[in-house]
Amino acid sequence: MTRRLATLTACLAAALALAACAPLAPRPPGAEQAAPRPTAADLLALQPGDLSWPATSTAGERAQREQALAGIRAVLALPPGPARDAALPALFDAVAHYNAEADAARPLLLAALPTLGTRDAETQRALLTAAHTLYPAEAAPLLWPLLPQLGASKPFAIAAYTLLQADPGAAPRLAALVPAQFPGWADDARLLALMQRLQPPPAAAPPPLAELLAAPLRPGFPVIYSLQRPGRQRMGLALVRGADGRFVRDAAGRLFTSPQLALARSGLPGTLTNGNTPQGLFTIVGAGTARNPDIGPTPYLHSKLPIEATPAEFEHVDATGAAAWSEALYDSYLSPRWRAWAPFKEAWLAGRAGRDELLIHGSTINPAYHAGAAYFPGTPQQGCLVSGEDWDPATGRLLASRHLALAQAYAAAGARADLAGYLVVVELPGDGEVTPAEAQALVTAAGR
Repeated sequence: MTRRLATLTACLAAALALAACAPLAPRPPGAEQAAPRPTAADLLALQPGDLSWPATSTAGERAQREQALAGIRAVLALPPGPARDAALPALFDAVAHYNAEADAARPLLLAALPTLGTRDAETQRALLTAAHTLYPAEAAPLLWPLLPQLGASKPFAIAAYTLLQADPGAAPRLAALVPAQFPGWADDARLLALMQRLQPPPAAAPPPLAELLAAPLRPGFPVIYSLQRPGRQRMGLALVRGADGRFVRDAAGRLFTSPQLALARSGLPGTLTNGNTPQGLFTIVGAGTARNPDIGPTPYLHSKLPIEATPAEFEHVDATGAAAWSEALYDSYLSPRWRAWAPFKEAWLAGRAGRDELLIHGSTINPAYHAGAAYFPGTPQQGCLVSGEDWDPATGRLLASRHLALAQAYAAAGARADLAGYLVVVELPGDGEVTPAEAQALVTAAGR
């Protein structure tokens, strides 16, 4: 490795660290004993001022950003060849994260796309995700001839969604290609989700949300409901239903609500790596402290998809005699009308597709990176549910945390030391941010 390439790799190391939402890298032996997972009492005792993150200070953020921008510019300056090709996935992660140098980076991606048929599936995934995130219209003409060369379902699906984003009228052509190229598509969760998306939207309206808000799921456990808009371009709201089945309210009787974003930077569907938070039912198995610089020190709530969690974990029971996973087991948590609503099965398909570590957490990302976006001041990451936090620009100390408020409301409403419970992500028809008044009307209709 040349000195220049070694320097480049060091500059992009921070960008690579920022590339994943999941903080659950393997711990050294004995680390779990040294840092036990937070309990409900730990969460309830925590104050914002107890936490700090130096990279959120003005000086810390500037240093981190300048290092990442230096890495971006170093890659842009490389001549065509293996060194530049190897650096492209990290380059586009950093470009999307910092919303910087997208115009300068575009030619590198457009030049790489026609070569993807000879690249490994992970490189295909990374660069096709960049195309979907940053350049769908420009990439589309290059993707049609590439599709037959994509033998793995994941990169094929990403390319198809990118073509659909550039031209919604491409749906019939894509729908004909899927079974021709993948005869067993119905057994592949990613392709099954894609084919559902390529069909005309259902004529029927979704089942009444009040029915879902009142659903028992499994009695005696708290539930976080994350109400989101289709497309996820607007801020949603999180509500908390206590173990007693009642929604949490403040002393004045106002419904507890907390702004929350379920949008990934890629904007891809929830069945794909680094896509949006899938719609549907998750289990919550506790809390943890992240080792991811985008999440910071505020404890996250550990939500798990079906399949990712064993049936026993999902149901919070002893493993003895636990049933095997099946769609019928997932359906057993839902009322008949919600079982039949295909969009709410996205979490089931995402689990089948291997997605994992989609957590409920805070954010150390500066919202200014997304100024002007419809979801501002939200900070999209890689598929988790993200709530905003305010950090002191002088010291990096936490001033206020919507995520901590949500986690504490959940901990208090559950009355369980282990924080076991459930998460429901559901889309509401309409435009604009989900408002507290809208949430209140839905909860009132549910009689909760």
